[in-house]
Amino acid sequence: MTILLQLLFFLLIGPVSIGLIRKVHARLEGRSGAPVIQPFRRFGQLWKKETIEPTGASAIFRFAPYVLLGTSLTIAAVGPFIATSDGLGSSSDLFVVVGLLFLGNITMALAGLDLGTSFGGMGASRELTVSSLVEPTLLIAIFALSIPAGTSSLDAICRTALSDPGRLLTPADLLALGAFVVVVIAEAKRLPIDNPTTHLELTMIHEAMLLEYSGPRLAVIEWASDIRLALLLGLIANLFFPLGIANHQANVAMFVISITVLVVKVLLLATLIALAETAITKIRLTRVPELLSGSFIFAFLSIMISFFVSRR
Repeated sequence: MTILLQLLFFLLIGPVSIGLIRKVHARLEGRSGAPVIQPFRRFGQLWKKETIEPTGASAIFRFAPYVLLGTSLTIAAVGPFIATSDGLGSSSDLFVVVGLLFLGNITMALAGLDLGTSFGGMGASRELTVSSLVEPTLLIAIFALSIPAGTSSLDAICRTALSDPGRLLTPADLLALGAFVVVVIAEAKRLPIDNPTTHLELTMIHEAMLLEYSGPRLAVIEWASDIRLALLLGLIANLFFPLGIANHQANVAMFVISITVLVVKVLLLATLIALAETAITKIRLTRVPELLSGSFIFAFLSIMISFFVSRR
């Protein structure tokens, strides 16, 4: 039951989060903006359009969107979002989740390289450059949280944080949170790492790999990308602020409360992203490694502090 609830939750909350970010942007700029459910309307429009396949496309190009969606939904199914320790609780491992995220990234990079176009190759190169810095930081940041729990299981990390709420204010956790926030921005391709609304090919990262996609395949990619943003926000919400998460044996009322709390936390974090993006601009691509290296240092310091504190 929990797995189905989490799958349905992220299928819906992912596009809603993107719609909310765009709505907040529009309001801050003095515009009314599109409705929050506008991403669903775009998916419907794309689904009705014809799929145009470029000459020379291989199976990698055809199936990459579905691999991206599949990895995102797998994380949604096994992660401790609405409740902990369901049937796939043993699969909610730190290394499994990070590996699935990287699998989606590398599959899309291969799809961008598949056709041999200049913009696709450029986007794939930039994507892999960012991913090579993001994934280790994400791994270390969550690993710092796993030291007090004594395991890399995300379920156990959430339960440990629930049993000791005061631990969330320790320097190690605050450093891990800072690193995690930068990782989420980079992984979701938001400002200042990337501008998801740009139409300038020379400044694109993620969008440069999608220029040859159209119709239902483009809809699948955009929906999967929205889900990945919601997943990362959900991980921040439950790993660092796990209050409200239920056990898989809880009653219906607890599930309703858990879903409500998670909706509030995810949409609040999405709003904070929108507010932050109005105050910053995209940095030069050559400065991106410097920012991500700084987040890696934060994560490394976090794991060192967690290790020495646990040895006391």
